[in-house]
Amino acid sequence: MIAIIDYGTGNLKSIRNGFLKVGVDVEITKDPYKIEKADALILPGVGAFGRAMKHLEDYKVLIHDYINTGKPFLGVCLGLQLLFTKSQEDEGIRGLDVFRGEVLRLPEGLKIPHMGWNDLKIVNECPVLNGIGNDYVYFVHSYYVKPEDESIIAATTNYGIDVTAAVCKDNIFATQFHPEKSGEVGLKMLKNFVKEI
Repeated sequence: MIAIIDYGTGNLKSIRNGFLKVGVDVEITKDPYKIEKADALILPGVGAFGRAMKHLEDYKVLIHDYINTGKPFLGVCLGLQLLFTKSQEDEGIRGLDVFRGEVLRLPEGLKIPHMGWNDLKIVNECPVLNGIGNDYVYFVHSYYVKPEDESIIAATTNYGIDVTAAVCKDNIFATQFHPEKSGEVGLKMLKNFVKEI
């Protein structure tokens, strides 16, 4: 069973529909037992960093424990940003700190939010990106992650600056873009993720 964490925010139905399109059912759940026992776990997200972390308070240890099992984990959009240490969006609020680094606001002078299709540049191997090239995917965000360890960056996109589009390390994969809204390319990523189970 693939579980989507329902923590009171996020694009829950959208990501579930993406998996349904590739023939895989997923369960949206708040149940810690189901989350713990899931074969793969998804952390979605739309909204503000601080508010999301407040809603995730009861799940922080569970998420870390889950990741440590080595089972596949997918973060989407805000679900990527929450994996990092801190964000300029809400100073003083600590993220999940799975990865060291910070979430920065896109520079002034750029149209914010960054909304629409941009091409990927694959920079490191990642199983979920197998068969993906410099394809276009769909973004909606005003902040981007800056990892301390750049080796976890799997793909970037250029939006006036180079923006981390995806990170990948061991069993963790996370995207700034929305694979479930990225047409056939995004669906291929979801299929690749399912293959990791």
